[in-house]
Amino acid sequence: MTARELPADAERLELIRESTRRFADERVRPLAASLDESEAFPADLYRECAALGLFGVTVPEAHGGLGADVRTYAAVMEELARGYASVADQCGLIELVGTLLSTHGTPAQIGRYIGPLLRFEKRCAYALTEAEAGSDLASLRTTAVRDGDGWRITGQKLWIHNATVADFALVLARTDPAAGHRGMSIFVVDLEAPGCSRGHKEHKMGQRASQIGALFFDGVRLPSDALLGTPGRGFHAMMSVLEKGRIGIAALAVGILQHALEESIAYAKTRRQFGKAIAEFQAIQWMIADMAKDTAAARLLVEAAAAKLDRGERATIEASMAKCFASDAAVAHTQNAVQIHGGSGYIRGVAVERLYRDAKITQIYEGTNQIQRMIIARQLLAD
Repeated sequence: MTARELPADAERLELIRESTRRFADERVRPLAASLDESEAFPADLYRECAALGLFGVTVPEAHGGLGADVRTYAAVMEELARGYASVADQCGLIELVGTLLSTHGTPAQIGRYIGPLLRFEKRCAYALTEAEAGSDLASLRTTAVRDGDGWRITGQKLWIHNATVADFALVLARTDPAAGHRGMSIFVVDLEAPGCSRGHKEHKMGQRASQIGALFFDGVRLPSDALLGTPGRGFHAMMSVLEKGRIGIAALAVGILQHALEESIAYAKTRRQFGKAIAEFQAIQWMIADMAKDTAAARLLVEAAAAKLDRGERATIEASMAKCFASDAAVAHTQNAVQIHGGSGYIRGVAVERLYRDAKITQIYEGTNQIQRMIIARQLLAD
């Protein structure tokens, strides 16, 4: 049974969680080690995700999505990350791009892009980051200027997910240099257009099957209908999906935590030292207990933030708390999972070694955890 065939009642979320967990256990996790080693782009696996309805979880059914809530999206992200974080990352990328297209796109843009995107017939990228514009988007330098009835875009984007494989990108560019945040717009850019080029694939510490690279735009001519939404409102549109994005990364971190907990418990029960299983040693028990309680706490923070978005409320502080806590916990406890495994935990091919590397980026992308702490503090002090 696919996610699209499940009943739309109070049991739907858990049924989708269970079906995603089975998929992660049967199809994703067995491939994780080889994907980490090869850094390959698992297009066939992503097509399976699309067929199951795991892309575009909150995108309305009328636009080809699942039409579910943010709590369901978080559950899908967690379970996919339990299998392999790079697969969850692709789900999160498609969710944000699909949401922007669904919310701000014209009927023509929705028809042209969302269906193929959610069926994984077209591959997308989400291009914000630049050399001097990561956490500080006010320093954005990519520009788009009027050219007849269209636009010309010039600039470069760095560390862009799917840059080396994407068919199109949503690109944030400055259209009015004097207007600050109010002078940025989003464009849907065909990456095969003349003037577009790509940098090399970056070789990363973790989540190695996620394809990361640079995009370059050298006076790329865009038609008038490449503009997504209202001119000058691009920054605000991008910010509108960041809370969902941070919840998604928090859920991904919870998935990594859950996998590390499972691996640690299983190893502690079978590894013997001094004539008994290491699970009998209090030092190991306390590490596992702390891992379990922080996994549960992180999951509750994710659910609380998602529930607030589902009620139509802003979840600025809740999303930042969930992302910051879950990602910090993922790094701390995957480190402990390696420690529990001892020397074997330091060897490539052992799951906890990969989980440790995969966890680190969750403290950095969708806003570093230093930025999350600034957001939390400002919200509390302002209120």
